[in-house]
Amino acid sequence: MKGFVCKCCGFVALDGDIKKCPICMQENVFEEKEDAYKLPDFKTENGESEKKHIPQIGIETACKTMGGAKVIHVKVGEITHPMLPEHHIGEITFYLDKKFVSNVMLNENINPVATIHLKEGTSGKVQAIETCNLHGKWFNEVEVK
Repeated sequence: MKGFVCKCCGFVALDGDIKKCPICMQENVFEEKEDAYKLPDFKTENGESEKKHIPQIGIETACKTMGGAKVIHVKVGEITHPMLPEHHIGEITFYLDKKFVSNVMLNENINPVATIHLKEGTSGKVQAIETCNLHGKWFNEVEVK
C-alpha cells in the first residue's frame, strides 16, 4: 500500500503532510512508495505468512492505572510470530487517524506485542504497522469510539 517512507530510517508516514521524521528527526527525507506496507486481505483466507504478520489490535475501554484511558494492545499475528535473531519483529508503530503516536522497538528477547494508552475521550482510527526483518511491514487498523 502507498505510504511515505523516510530514506534514513524506514519509518512509514501514513499522511503525506510530514516534514520531519519522528524517529530519526531528519527533515525532508520522505519519498512516496507504492509498496510501503502490506494490507490484510480479509476477503480471502489468509495463509500462514499473513497469520504470522498481520497486527492484531485489541482495545480495553477502562485502564486500571489511568481511569478512563483506552488501552490499545497490538499482538503480531494470529499465529505468534517467531522472535529469533535471524527472524523477528523489530518494531510496532502506532498511529491515530494516520498521525504518528508511538514507536515500540523490539528484539528477539521480547514477545511481539506492544501497548499504548490513549487519553480518556480519544476516538478515531488506530493504525498499527509492524516490521518483520524478513517479510517487511504489515498494517491493520480499528475504530476506537
